[in-house]
Amino acid sequence: MKQAYIFPGQGAQFSGMGKTHYDNNAFAKKLFEQANEILGFRLSDTMFSGTDEELKQTWITQPAIFLHSVIAFKGIENARPDMVAGHSLGEFSALVANGTLSFEDGLKLVSLRASAMQKACEKTPSTMAAVLGLADEQVEEICARVQSESGEVVVPANYNCPGQLVISGTIRGVELACEALKAAGAKRALVLPVGGAFHSPLMEPARQELKQAIEGTYFNNPSCAVYQNVVAKGVINKEEIKQNLIDQLTGAVRWTQCVQAMVSDGASRFIECGPGKVLQGLVGKIDKNVSAESVN
Repeated sequence: MKQAYIFPGQGAQFSGMGKTHYDNNAFAKKLFEQANEILGFRLSDTMFSGTDEELKQTWITQPAIFLHSVIAFKGIENARPDMVAGHSLGEFSALVANGTLSFEDGLKLVSLRASAMQKACEKTPSTMAAVLGLADEQVEEICARVQSESGEVVVPANYNCPGQLVISGTIRGVELACEALKAAGAKRALVLPVGGAFHSPLMEPARQELKQAIEGTYFNNPSCAVYQNVVAKGVINKEEIKQNLIDQLTGAVRWTQCVQAMVSDGASRFIECGPGKVLQGLVGKIDKNVSAESVN
């Protein structure tokens, strides 16, 4: 039985996250304090008692979820992944779990990625929308048509599970696509309360900034394959891992396809490490024949 360890992305945060680990585990407390020192501010204080609004800020959210996820993974006794994957930001947690990145380097990259994404969001007013009840191909076709006819940016961004896809682009592009998707029979096409168009061409300035940082970071040979968002297959070559990590900022998160690839390669048990149970739920919708659990 192969075990896949999976790690959540932005949206899994909540006030109080990680506090139980901090209070009850000396090793976890040490990692929290190390993170505070690396970042130059007390991230742990915001994680434990920040408001929902504070925790929603990208520059806080991403390092907070990364930190919680790594601590949850390291708290599992004899954790030996056969494969790993992460949803968007979670890919960095996955790369710490399989030894590709050190905790310190992973945190620095996540922090830089978050601030670069925040800046890109401020540069161009943009948003995302959740689309429910249409086949992926229909959503892809409608986004391409809207983009071609309007000149606005709108692309599929997150393939979360069959019948659930998130689109991303300019505010006008997303609005036009939502109208067309509803007309095509979508159960819902709902604009999300996010500050930017993640995983779209509008993240190109952030991609350039992250590229420079990744190229200057040491990557180890991984202990097992990471199933990366942009290619939806297991990758073991560290140079390929770097390139896919860079391309992920402007490319789609193919989560449905990643899970399908892991199952095809023998995964029958999925363990989500980090805040919440979002991925556990998605795995169940993608393949009902595998087991999925979460370690918070």
